[in-house]
Amino acid sequence: MAEDIGDGAKAEQFAQPTGFAFDAVSEAEITKVVAKYPPGRQASAVIPLLYIVQEQMKRSSGSAWVPRVAMDAVAQKLEMPPMRVYEVATFYLMFNTRPIGQFHLQVCTTTPCWLRGSDAVTAACRKATGIQGWGETSADGMFTMTEVECLGACVNAPILQVDNDFYEDMDAERTEALIAALRRGERPPAGSMAGRQGSAPEGGPTTLTSLDAQPAE
Repeated sequence: MAEDIGDGAKAEQFAQPTGFAFDAVSEAEITKVVAKYPPGRQASAVIPLLYIVQEQMKRSSGSAWVPRVAMDAVAQKLEMPPMRVYEVATFYLMFNTRPIGQFHLQVCTTTPCWLRGSDAVTAACRKATGIQGWGETSADGMFTMTEVECLGACVNAPILQVDNDFYEDMDAERTEALIAALRRGERPPAGSMAGRQGSAPEGGPTTLTSLDAQPAE
């Protein structure tokens, strides 16, 4: 069954799988997650179970996404109407409802990141991957590029999220270097690309810099 999904600049045709079964890793995770909720309230676990599905698809196919048959499996597991699962899966940007590339480039363009240069990060992603529009996958199948809302790390803006990792303090040069490393099979450590420690000011901390510093009275 082919489905027409109009996500991003162009719609793409892709085949939905005809079946889905949770593997042993997923079943173990599901057992732990569902146990957190009282009897009769297991539907509250729908978000973590959809995430477990997406991780299983990444392991099995190399593409982190949630097929419709997997949504049905979640509904059956949690004893809830499939439509309720569809509503959740299509509402949150964290769930991909169609296949994506090996690496998911998620560019935050909300005001703090935009003020700090997210346009340059976007342009660098497009230059390095050949992707022209949002929601598209590169010709080599390695990268999918998505525009996302605030990622909650504004203090180290602009942010480029790759899969589940935050790369902070990005600019065009750092973005191109990161994508080149991913192409080589390397995964640079996540965090500030400017060398900040946590969210300290650029150049390092300016207060409480010694062990004997005393708080002001």
